[in-house]
Amino acid sequence: MEKKLRDYGVDEVHTGLGKTGVIGVIRGEVSGNNKSIGLRADMDALPIQENTKLPYASKITGKMHACGHDGHTTMLLGASKYLAEKRNFKGTAIMIFQPAEEGLGGAVKMIEDGLFEKFPCDEIYGIHNTPNGKFGKVGICKGIAMAGAAFFDIIIKGKGSHAAMPHQSKDPIVIASNLISQLQNIVSRNLPPLESVVLSVTQIHSGSAYNIIPENCTINGTVRYFSEESYGIVENRFKKICQGFELANDINIELKIRKVFDVLVNDFELSDSYMDAAEKIVGSRFITRNESPATGSEDFADMLKHTKGAYCRIGHSGTEPLHSPNFIFDTKIIPVGASILAKIIEERLPKD
Repeated sequence: MEKKLRDYGVDEVHTGLGKTGVIGVIRGEVSGNNKSIGLRADMDALPIQENTKLPYASKITGKMHACGHDGHTTMLLGASKYLAEKRNFKGTAIMIFQPAEEGLGGAVKMIEDGLFEKFPCDEIYGIHNTPNGKFGKVGICKGIAMAGAAFFDIIIKGKGSHAAMPHQSKDPIVIASNLISQLQNIVSRNLPPLESVVLSVTQIHSGSAYNIIPENCTINGTVRYFSEESYGIVENRFKKICQGFELANDINIELKIRKVFDVLVNDFELSDSYMDAAEKIVGSRFITRNESPATGSEDFADMLKHTKGAYCRIGHSGTEPLHSPNFIFDTKIIPVGASILAKIIEERLPKD
């Protein structure tokens, strides 16, 4: 990454923010304009074994670019190459290559390392692929655009026994199955029907043999929400339900629930500016300016808390979902995405 940016003639290249983050600084015509605009791409993988059989499939066991972040990085590299060569703008472009977006707090770590103090941005823009079979379709949701997210870990500390003598146990698997059922009622029985919250249990771990009732069982999952009030209700119910199961079963339950992503809020004016720029690349019939909010989450939201900006999606061929071992990123959208990112710089930092 660092070498590519230097080869492209980027004015400054900085490393180490957020541990493995990379920043490129490209100056256009500076005289008369001190404005800076940030462009951000994520560049991490997921703990998934790839099944695509592509010639460029991951060679690392259990690791895969199943969300297209390698494609986003390539788009930003393409925009960097073009902007460094043409310099058809007045001001400064800040190219932000962010690690650890997938729930590991990469944006926060870069911010804590002084991202916006060292590289102030008046505006910031991001982009994400969408495998919806609609090549080159670019859309944006103004205002609240993506959900906030919390991860939870529940450890049920029961009592183990021989499987032939279950009456001597406090079976954490049975308790876990009942607890999961109660968790699934939180949204439907505590929140208004039109309030969007998604609660998903995604992992359950317990046991070591056919004939042993285990001591403990762990439940993990995620909560997606669009308002702090809704999240507060869900978090409170989590605590109350776990306390109730402790009392009813005479056991201990350890609950850890933590926010990982904030709600992503797009600036209304800059959303339109972003789509104006994209329209010049793909044409008006490929632009959607009023997408519905997405229940997925993005830590680009943390950057938008520090500076205004917008985050859009670009469609491509193929319909295997994100985070699937069969997901295939359509490489044909790379020049399209790169062109859109470069165009927003030229449009928002015009030379004349």
